[in-house]
Amino acid sequence: MHDNPRTMSATQDTERDIEEAVPARRATRQAVVCWGERRVTIGGDAPVRVQSMTNTDTVDVVGTAIQVKELAQAGSELVRLTVNTDEAAQALPRIREQLDRMGVDVPLVGDFHYNGHLLLTRYPDCAQALSKYRINPGNVGKGDKKDRQFAQMIEVAMRWQRPVRIGVNWGSLDQELLAGLMDANAARARPLSAQQVMYEALIRSALESAQRAEQLGMPGHQILLSCKVSSVRDLVAVYRELSRRCDYALHLGLTEAGMGTRGTVASTAALSILLQEGIGDTIRVSLTPQPGEARTQEVVVALEVLQALGLRSFTPSVTACPGCGRTTSSVFQELARDIDAHLRARMPQWRREYPGVESLRVAVMGCIVNGPGESRHADIGISLPGTGEHPAAPVFVDGVKRHTLRGDDIADRFIDLVDDYIRQRWGIAAAAQS
Repeated sequence: MHDNPRTMSATQDTERDIEEAVPARRATRQAVVCWGERRVTIGGDAPVRVQSMTNTDTVDVVGTAIQVKELAQAGSELVRLTVNTDEAAQALPRIREQLDRMGVDVPLVGDFHYNGHLLLTRYPDCAQALSKYRINPGNVGKGDKKDRQFAQMIEVAMRWQRPVRIGVNWGSLDQELLAGLMDANAARARPLSAQQVMYEALIRSALESAQRAEQLGMPGHQILLSCKVSSVRDLVAVYRELSRRCDYALHLGLTEAGMGTRGTVASTAALSILLQEGIGDTIRVSLTPQPGEARTQEVVVALEVLQALGLRSFTPSVTACPGCGRTTSSVFQELARDIDAHLRARMPQWRREYPGVESLRVAVMGCIVNGPGESRHADIGISLPGTGEHPAAPVFVDGVKRHTLRGDDIADRFIDLVDDYIRQRWGIAAAAQS
């Protein structure tokens, strides 16, 4: 039997397409953000980092420290705080001290607008308590003051060896730069659209500010850039071009994603496109919390995006079917909810005791159609009986059927089996390493 050249060619093309479907991470310089013994690398070969921001009044030292702790425990690797007044700048060292007493070593980022040059020079304890500064070039100053006040902030960053994020925002874009670009565009034989001019203004503001910082002596690897907008398509277009024109580490995120489902979907769509293309070194999901909702929800969404893309693992994944007419019982829904909650609750302890447990895959399926197959693909999975099926639940471990559960306590017994599996698989590995 002879190989069909056309078939071979098509197969080779398909293999090439598959390889190209997962592009390499964009090569960037690597920044280092430190506090004490904690070092968080961003860019280069570092994993994509997760950030968040408090919404407390920074002057409220205890309330802000508590929220920072909650965000850090949820998985935020850096936490940004508003520093907008003398009182907020004076509160920063006390917040840092409070966090250190609580054993929370997450680096803090200061968010400065309008008066950052004054606050950083007037309050050196604040400058030291922060591990990184965010500078918005559109809000540094106008005219002759702009260069001088920007230079003051960069000089403080160099004095304390702090990295900076030059964060451009389309809601506070440098109007002098934008006006100049619009005038130049109007003189073109074939003018660009207003949208394209806005893209160019965002990108040029970031790049020119970064170049100015390097001219002042700031190490290039300690400069990060962001160009935030609130539209998914705009964000993707801007970052594709920005990543083409520089090798600075990039911070991704919509500037105002919105509330609830809308904010989650918009952020997920924008971040996923760029991250899948290898663009982005650190991310923040800017969600407007629902009344009474924890601020940590934005961290959870960011972690889930990275885990869904296969870029990082944070919490064991639970695969569960959506349910259909074959699964009229709510048992599998309740078990999926309970096992997910159980895994998340135990993770703080398990991360210390069982390194690598984040990669665990659990399946909770509701009937015989896909149940056994999905359960075999997971590390440990259960296929619950659907409507009219035999009242038994086979449990598959590493692809092999090992148990069959019956009765009213299936959920509790399956959770026990998951705990046993974790202890046997990762406990033995941890003991061998020690």
